[in-house]
Amino acid sequence: MQKNLGKIAGVWPMPVLMIATYDEDGTVNVMNAAWGQVCDTDKLILILDGTHKTVANIRRRKAFTVALADWRHLAEADYFGTVSGNQVPDKFAMTGLVARKSEFVDAPVVEAFPFVMECELAEELPSIEGFVGRIVNAAADESVLDENGKVDPAKLGAIAFDPFRHGYYAIGEKVGRAWHDGRKFIR
Repeated sequence: MQKNLGKIAGVWPMPVLMIATYDEDGTVNVMNAAWGQVCDTDKLILILDGTHKTVANIRRRKAFTVALADWRHLAEADYFGTVSGNQVPDKFAMTGLVARKSEFVDAPVVEAFPFVMECELAEELPSIEGFVGRIVNAAADESVLDENGKVDPAKLGAIAFDPFRHGYYAIGEKVGRAWHDGRKFIR
């Protein structure tokens, strides 16, 4: 029997996305966001509260990068979601991580995170405080690639945010085959 829980945005898993931008003076700013997803073959959408420094940076620079947080850098990822760039001007420096300028967009790439999408701002959706980014390049550390050069989720070590109890979970165990396992019902 199900129990009513009220209004809960209970989508699971929720990605832990590291959104990196440059401030007006070129300082690296990174925030942790769970409200983002692919919305087309070459686009992703981020839903961000307008009070974030990242929002002003995206509007100014028209670019950002989105990395998948991994369990190896969980503390840094959580810090980026706990401390505001509006209150701590160079919060990125506090972590000791290193960033380099993207070759494709006016935004930083945080080298510690093993997979990153480099995006240019394609559209702003003010009614939902959404930002659609066009992915112009994706890059992965060679350590997370399989023998065919594809990202291996087990090696990636990505983490997911738990909206129910506010935890982080490692993901990566393969439990089925997409577009295959359900074929047993096709007649």
